Order: sequence, then structure tokens, then C-alpha cells
Amino acid sequence: MGPLTGSSVFSFYDIISRLVSPYQLNPLNMNPLRDVIEDHVDFDAIRQLESIRVFVSTTNVRTGHHRIFRNSDLNLDAVLASTCLPILFQAVEIDGEAYWDGGYTANPALLPLIEESEPADLVLVQINPVERPGIPRTAHTIIDRINEISFNSSLNQELRTVALIKRLLAEEAGSDHGYRGRLFSKIEALCVHRIEAQKEMRNFGAASKLASSWPFIARLHDIGYDAAHVWLEKHRADLGQRSTVELFREYADINGAGNGE
Repeated sequence: MGPLTGSSVFSFYDIISRLVSPYQLNPLNMNPLRDVIEDHVDFDAIRQLESIRVFVSTTNVRTGHHRIFRNSDLNLDAVLASTCLPILFQAVEIDGEAYWDGGYTANPALLPLIEESEPADLVLVQINPVERPGIPRTAHTIIDRINEISFNSSLNQELRTVALIKRLLAEEAGSDHGYRGRLFSKIEALCVHRIEAQKEMRNFGAASKLASSWPFIARLHDIGYDAAHVWLEKHRADLGQRSTVELFREYADINGAGNGE
């Protein structure tokens, strides 16, 4: 079971978050992440970076569309907006628009990254569990699973787009199909990979999202480090050579049997 599961702290928060909005519970809009970012992130340096491209996703509350902040317009508010869960924090206002976490619409936004970079490989680090055994039966586990599915759906949709483009180009290889645009050419050559720790991450339920103790953070770090080490041991030679995610099987079955079903 994950940290805080069954604790009085989580139970209290679980009840309060259903009855009181962050505008009522936190009228001063205090966000501890603000001070951490201000003290440790140099946005002026990021805006001047040319060798590393940064894409930060947010969700426009009014339109429901995503907005991607790039190096040139990245700032503190953009980062806070990209982490703004609406049951925890007030929406972040930027240029007269309110924004929530980008996970609802672009988690992450892959196509801008592919189109505006020169990637040979796309390596996804999957945090939210894709699958969970059994059926959630308590209110908070149902809501937690809904959130996981919602946050994964935008990623799955973009991977499905990549898979369908790859399939289209493969099926039309050698013909004058006119699909050789810049983005299509990049996707055709792209190798897609995924690093994940599904078994370990399934142990963390909704309560773990409130856990901020150093031992827990260190535990997450160790899980990620081990997962990356295992993946590199197995797939290092595949980088730049082939995809290690079975895109066609998982995402591009146009007859509706995708995701291995």
C-alpha cells in the first residue's frame, strides 16, 4: 500500500476536497512549490538555451485546449500552471487566461517536440500506471483511477497518431503518396521507447500524491533509477535503430483491437 493510505490525514483531506474548493480552503493561494522554483530555477538561462528544448504543457480552463510553453516564454507561472491540480490549487492566470495542469490535455505534448526537434529516439518515462488489476470500489480509489486514465489518455492519443502515421507510410512505401512533409518524415524515422515501473507504481494509490517526505522521494528516485538501468541493459543497442514500444500492436489497430486486446 502507498504512503498515507488509510491515515487520518488522507481521510480528512479526501472528505474536505469534495466539499471545499481551493478558493475557499486556500484563499491566499499559497503554493509551497512557488518558493522552491524561485530559489532553484534560472528562467533567464532557460530562455536563452539553444541546445536543449523545453516544452511545458498546460490546460486552458476556458477552452479546454492545451497551451505549450517553450523556452522563450517559460516563466514561474507557466511551471506552476503545468502542475496545478484544480482540487489542490487555484487556477494560474497567464495573459488573462486561467490554466490547470497540462496532464488533462497534453501529457506530454509529443507532436510539438517531434516537429520542433531533430529526435532519432523518443524515450517516454511512464509515471502513471497504465493498468491496475481489479475494479476500484471505494470513492477515492475510483476517482484516483479516473484521474490516471484521464492523464494517460492524452499520451495514448498522441502515440496513436504517431503509430497511424508510421503505418500509413509503411503501407504506402515506394508510392507517390504525397505524405512526405516535415513532420511525417520525422515520425517515419523516429524510434519510440518507454521506461516504466508499472509493478512498483501500482503500489502507490491516491494518498501517495500527498506524500512529500524525503524517504518517500528517495524511494521514488530509486525506483526510477532501477527501471532506467534495467531498460538500458536490455535496450541500449536499440537506440537509434528500432522502436522498443510495439506501436502498431498497442496503438494503431484501426479495427478497434488496439492495446493488445
